[in-house]
Amino acid sequence: MTDPLLAMLRAHSFRRGTFTLTSGRESDFFIDCKPTVLRAAGHRHVGRALLRALREEPLAAVAGVELGGCSLASAAALYSLEDGGAPLDAVYVRKAAKGHGTQKQLEGADHLATGARLAVVEDTVTTGGSTVRALEVLRAAGFEVPLVVAVVDRLEGARATIEAAGVRFVSLYTRHDFIPPGEGTA
Repeated sequence: MTDPLLAMLRAHSFRRGTFTLTSGRESDFFIDCKPTVLRAAGHRHVGRALLRALREEPLAAVAGVELGGCSLASAAALYSLEDGGAPLDAVYVRKAAKGHGTQKQLEGADHLATGARLAVVEDTVTTGGSTVRALEVLRAAGFEVPLVVAVVDRLEGARATIEAAGVRFVSLYTRHDFIPPGEGTA
């Protein structure tokens, strides 16, 4: 049986070349989930796949880290209405508070109770630094975050970083779903 999400990620999101990652490292491959997730079928497939992992914890909401995680949180929230479980609301975590308007760093969290349990979803993780910064923002706002789910783990330290922050980490795929072990540079 083929995995439609993985097939779409391989076709639309995986690239070979020379790339500079958010961490500043150079890599000879890049996995940008947005070209897959922002397609209607990709949105459906990723929502379903993420929700399977998210249902392992009792949660009130799913938080996506700006920018790649926002569509993931929305997809999982939407699909949560269709799977028969408790609905999960979406929350967006900005990298920094807005400099205008309400100056929020969290969108969609105002109605959640202090202590509510949220999971963070990410597209592709490398070192886990962005994820841990989002965890800090959510915790500072009074939320509990027991779980991070990534679509792709590049296997370059994110798991250790996230678990060191006291959070369980799950990835749907790893770099080995795109390139054979031993191939590809950081």
